Amino acid sequence: MVTPKKKLSATKSTSPVQQRLWLMYPPKLIKKPFIWEVGHKFKITTNIRQASVTDEIGIVCLELEGAHGEVAKAVKWLVKQGVNVEPVEIGVIAG
Repeated sequence: MVTPKKKLSATKSTSPVQQRLWLMYPPKLIKKPFIWEVGHKFKITTNIRQASVTDEIGIVCLELEGAHGEVAKAVKWLVKQGVNVEPVEIGVIAG
């Protein structure tokens, strides 16, 4: 008789999450490939939801998906690079 394996409960750092963020780049950072880099440095999936880039500012709505710990490390890395990171607040009325 084969005994079924017990399911291990996921720890908070390995629980999957999906987070939407606003990234705001100052002019000196606009040409740096942060989204490509963060997707390769960390075990996460990136999805650009909206973007507006000019010579003066870059604003990107980026969705990150992966283990909670990896997403947290990716956000910390972006901030360390000089990118302003804010959570997207989803309104009550979605269209």
